[in-house]
Amino acid sequence: MRRPGDGGVPAPLLVPAVLAVAFLVLPLVGLVVRAPWSDLGSRLVEPAVGQALRLSLVAATLATLLSLVLGVPLAWVLARSRMPGRSVLRALVTVPLVLPPVVGGVALFLVLGRQGIVGSWLYETTGYALPFTTAAVVVAETFVAMPFLVISVEGALRAADARFEDAAATLGADRWTTFRRVTLPLVAPGIAAGAVLSWARALGEFGATITFAGNFPGTTQTMPLAVYLALQSDPEAAIVLSLVLLAVSLATLLLLRDRWLGRAVTT
Repeated sequence: MRRPGDGGVPAPLLVPAVLAVAFLVLPLVGLVVRAPWSDLGSRLVEPAVGQALRLSLVAATLATLLSLVLGVPLAWVLARSRMPGRSVLRALVTVPLVLPPVVGGVALFLVLGRQGIVGSWLYETTGYALPFTTAAVVVAETFVAMPFLVISVEGALRAADARFEDAAATLGADRWTTFRRVTLPLVAPGIAAGAVLSWARALGEFGATITFAGNFPGTTQTMPLAVYLALQSDPEAAIVLSLVLLAVSLATLLLLRDRWLGRAVTT
């Protein structure tokens, strides 16, 4: 007797699945087909491309590190603590996932801008204005990327076997020692997966960055901003920049799948 799941795919499922693949893949194929391969090398070594790529990689890496420092403890609070209002806190933390990035940039500006809630105090105290600086790029990317890390780490914490932590506590380890010596190694794959997702999200950030940090070459112009600017005057340059981002994104997803998602599928 034939079991469900054996054999071919029913036509009512196959047709929309093929259409979905075409819808998602054909634009990427078009990008590759229309790329100016003959002068690709010369365009990649242009100073503007190098500046934007360098800034994007550095800012995304710093945003990921900041997300790790702040997001891992937050994920532990959401997964392990018994503080009241955790569901509300979780909802607030995940808002940037669904919030339009431009709105996130405006919100950052109202808080950290020269006349913002915190930014005005910072400017009056130190004379430093955060918006339209490289640091503003890192802050904007952290704002949109950290929720990916928090969700990934919280899920890993909830799935981890708490008996190891209980055994450490029974042996006399305090909560901080247990967290460092037991919890972190248990959820290391989840932390790594969340870091990769955060890095990829930060690398592709556009709306919050252009709103809060601006679009100044060499200072705040990341690769997505360079693509947007080049599309208006030099479409071929925009295609080249898009290819670079596409290659980085594919490499990130392949790394994530092979090391972590693949393990989850086989279990």
